Amino acid sequence: MGFLDAFLGRSKPAPPDLDQLFGLPAAAISLQASTGFRPTGVGSVCFKAAEGGGFTGLQEQVEALLALGQGKYRKERDSFGFTWLIRSTPPDDIGGLVTDLHVVNSSLADAGFGSALLCTVIAFTDGAQPLGLVYLYKRGSWYPFAPSGPDRRNSTVELQVRAVIEDDLRIESDLSRWFPVYGAPGL
Repeated sequence: MGFLDAFLGRSKPAPPDLDQLFGLPAAAISLQASTGFRPTGVGSVCFKAAEGGGFTGLQEQVEALLALGQGKYRKERDSFGFTWLIRSTPPDDIGGLVTDLHVVNSSLADAGFGSALLCTVIAFTDGAQPLGLVYLYKRGSWYPFAPSGPDRRNSTVELQVRAVIEDDLRIESDLSRWFPVYGAPGL
């Protein structure tokens, strides 16, 4: 960051810390013990592809990941134009799920497509209420998202979950950045 950027109040965002994903297994144990939410075994990485040559390169990288995964991953596009790479594992293999999602994030970032990465979502449920723990790639932080119907969320559950996992994960402090991810795979 140069002098002019500092003078004009521009700040350089902190680089994402993908190792934050590895804090999730401890958070899952805390979450299950305190709230009854258990992992479903579904996790996904969301990205937005740019147009042009960058888009072609990203698509090629995604197809290569899918081929290397030998059926471990599937790809979906949502109604907003975002692409989701989805990984399903047995619910008790949260460590394996996190490792596989870390590989996807790292592979895309290492190939120069870090700017296209938006978030990673790990799905949980207590049997009735779905819950997603969302990792914001560009912020390097987590937040809970509890959908309760079309375009509705359960903020009470989200705040309760935050209190349970804040010692295990770096929680996003700016609540305005707790974006709803309606329709995310597994939720």
